[in-house]
Amino acid sequence: MNYFSSYLNGLLVAAGLIMAIGAQNAFVLAQGLRREHHLSVAVVCMSCDALLIVAGTFGLAVLLQQHPLAMEVTRWGGVIFLVGYALLAIRRAFGTQALAAQAASRPQRTRRTVLLATLAITLLNPHVYLDTLVLIGSVGAQQSLPLLFALGAASASILWFFSLALGAARLAPVLQRPLTWRVIDLAVAAMMLKVAWTLVSPALQST
Repeated sequence: MNYFSSYLNGLLVAAGLIMAIGAQNAFVLAQGLRREHHLSVAVVCMSCDALLIVAGTFGLAVLLQQHPLAMEVTRWGGVIFLVGYALLAIRRAFGTQALAAQAASRPQRTRRTVLLATLAITLLNPHVYLDTLVLIGSVGAQQSLPLLFALGAASASILWFFSLALGAARLAPVLQRPLTWRVIDLAVAAMMLKVAWTLVSPALQST
């Protein structure tokens, strides 16, 4: 059961963060619409995510094992973040938003140019490090099986970016509807609250 729980927690936490509207998702969607090296773009995005997730999970795991107090601080900090993120997602769900990513009618760029642009959008965005190294890493470091958590988080990245790249032409009209993102945001909120409970419940049982 612990095997499945750690993997599922990683999948849910990463999915909640990755699915949020942002520059990286808009870029991948635009490349898919233009069919411009979109699979290569997806591979770069998910590879960067996987490396940062593993680094964050195991770097923080070693630190927390050596400092028990830091484990408790990280646990409750993670709970506060997850609940806060869930509330923001609920707030967005009742707002108006759409993913603006249009396929521009311009000449095809070389694979090298596109991949360099992908790396820039991915690695020069500070939110990427906050999401993977700090937020996902802090939750993963507290799992009984951090490797499976990291695999679950990486799986979410793989599934999302490949789905976005391959289904871009069909998904774009749907993703531009505010109702779609309301549903996604409510699902994200549910994911975040579920994982927050998994962090809180062991502490409550030990008291």
